[in-house]
Amino acid sequence: MKIGEIAPDFTLTDGDGNAWSLSNYIGRTIVLLFYPGDNTPVCTAQLCSVRDHWSEYQATGAEVVGISTDTAESHKGFAEKNELPLRLLSDPDRSVSTMYDMKSWLPGRSARGVVVIDKAGKIAYHKAQPLSLFRPADEDVLVAIKAADAVAS
Repeated sequence: MKIGEIAPDFTLTDGDGNAWSLSNYIGRTIVLLFYPGDNTPVCTAQLCSVRDHWSEYQATGAEVVGISTDTAESHKGFAEKNELPLRLLSDPDRSVSTMYDMKSWLPGRSARGVVVIDKAGKIAYHKAQPLSLFRPADEDVLVAIKAADAVAS
């Protein structure tokens, strides 16, 4: 993935069994939060931090989704247990993780990373953390969202 490239379209299933397609959100800034797995210490901390900063994310107007290789059923339980406000998408075959260069050293998992897609559907920010030991700072993601919005304006 290179900054400025058109983001590849995809459709994944969320925790409620509904299809979510990237193309349905073009015209809005989109944030893809890739994480290795539900109910793991760092991933739980990452997504609970997003929850705790949710009003700041909402204030940007961006569509924010989490993506991991866990099942839709796992996502549903994880989201309910942790009161997560964002939609979690299931990428069981890692096709979207691979498409967005989120390759992990963990077998069957995606790397931890963030992709921000601007309103025109182009990659505005891409950061992958293949070792997945450290979660992205919400402040950095919010700055990336605002930067993508500034470019699109």
